[in-house]
Amino acid sequence: MSLQAPSDRSSEEAEKHPHGIAVATEVVDTGAALLAGISGDLDPVEAARVRRKIDIGILPMMCTLYWIQFMDKATLGSASILGIQQDTHLTTNQYNWLGTVFYLSYLLFEFPQNLALQRFPVGRWMSINIFIWGIALTCMAACKNFAGLFALRFILGMCEGSITAGFMIVNSMFYTRSEQTSRLGYWFLMNGTAQVIAGFISFGTLHIKTAGFAPWQWLMIITGILTLITAVVYWFFFPDSPTTAWFLTPAERAIAVRRLKENQTGVENKHFKKEQMMEALKDPKTWIFAIFAALDQIPNSLTNQRQIIVTSLGFTTLQTTLLSCVDGVIEIVTIWTGTMIASRIPNSRAYVGAIYFIPALAGVLMIEFLPWSNQIGLLFSIWMVDIGITGFVLSLSWLTSITAGHTKRVTTNAIMLSGYCIGNGLGPLMWLTQYKPRNRIPWVVIGICYLSCPILLLTVRFILARENKKRDAEHVSDTFEEVYIEQVTADGKRIEVKVDKEFLDLTDIQNRDFRYVL
Repeated sequence: MSLQAPSDRSSEEAEKHPHGIAVATEVVDTGAALLAGISGDLDPVEAARVRRKIDIGILPMMCTLYWIQFMDKATLGSASILGIQQDTHLTTNQYNWLGTVFYLSYLLFEFPQNLALQRFPVGRWMSINIFIWGIALTCMAACKNFAGLFALRFILGMCEGSITAGFMIVNSMFYTRSEQTSRLGYWFLMNGTAQVIAGFISFGTLHIKTAGFAPWQWLMIITGILTLITAVVYWFFFPDSPTTAWFLTPAERAIAVRRLKENQTGVENKHFKKEQMMEALKDPKTWIFAIFAALDQIPNSLTNQRQIIVTSLGFTTLQTTLLSCVDGVIEIVTIWTGTMIASRIPNSRAYVGAIYFIPALAGVLMIEFLPWSNQIGLLFSIWMVDIGITGFVLSLSWLTSITAGHTKRVTTNAIMLSGYCIGNGLGPLMWLTQYKPRNRIPWVVIGICYLSCPILLLTVRFILARENKKRDAEHVSDTFEEVYIEQVTADGKRIEVKVDKEFLDLTDIQNRDFRYVL
């Protein structure tokens, strides 16, 4: 149990508390102190107004950064047809390892990054990571061999591991469960926008004629500068929490936190709780989501292979750079439609995610059985495979919606994103020279992954629906109904204020009133 008596009181005094349980302020959620003593119904008009201010205050920055981070990690794929392999003397195996080392580093630092995101201000911590990877990306323009590129890609993976994890935390801190899917969809679809913009940047760099400076080097410089600018903006303007958001007044901050009461997850807690970490490790859904992420992301190795494959179909370098924009448009459309459908139809996340794997599987079958001479048919098949990304986007928002307890949430996020890293790290290793140009083995692997993923989503849904029914049949518990924290008034008087159960930093298992969204 994470609730305990304050350190300056004996356990006997806590037991004799006339109202219920007295706890230390650091044990409960950060929103508890802000809302302590506030009662009454929340005005829906005011809540909607504050939500709009939150959207304006953070969504543009989140969308911009997610566009930047995807474009940065995908520069390797864009540079593959801009001369980087020839100029740095890369073999096929070395090129594949540059894709793998990014996610190997991401994996090694994922849990430390999540702990740092819990311990330090989220906005400041992300801005530091953005700045470091911006420098690393810019320095890639100076690389002459595999070793230099390998080291800098390792740094990119280490730093970018803070972004998706940080955004998952921010999403759950600022938005209700009914809003989280659509908001996550907004910033995740920037991956597609990044592909479109990167395609045009790559096209533009092909027309820059500078002696001794190749187009791929200009690509690194341009994207690196954009990243450094973003780091500065985040340092000064990205909020760390709704309890301290600079664009909200004190009254609006209280409304922002009260909006989250329906989530049963609170805002955040800066203190690491070992018992919550252990609960996350023992929770079956944690590992199902991790396996899902690993299998879903093995096909993501296409990020660095797609342009090579398209070129092998007979398209020119200029045509390939422009055709890469289509990949981005497809990703934007599929993520937007998938998240909008899931956010409008209650308890539909697993079903919508599973359905979006069907066209991806059809694309894999077409790639395997269409003749190599059918250039257009194969190109459209590759684009169909891109639709499979929607299931992963829905799984991210789903995981944050069904996990309560801040330490448990950062632990489950870290484990799922570790699965994401494993899949992305293994994926590039299957694109071996002997499989070219048809790459039948890699496409079979992708097909198996996309066949397994919807089964895993539906399995999670079955487990959670069964748990909801079990809790509905239980007697209502009043264990956490009378919990108080001590506050000091302006005149120095110490008073005890009741804390709502929703802001006690309970886990989804501890809080029997918690119901899982499906």
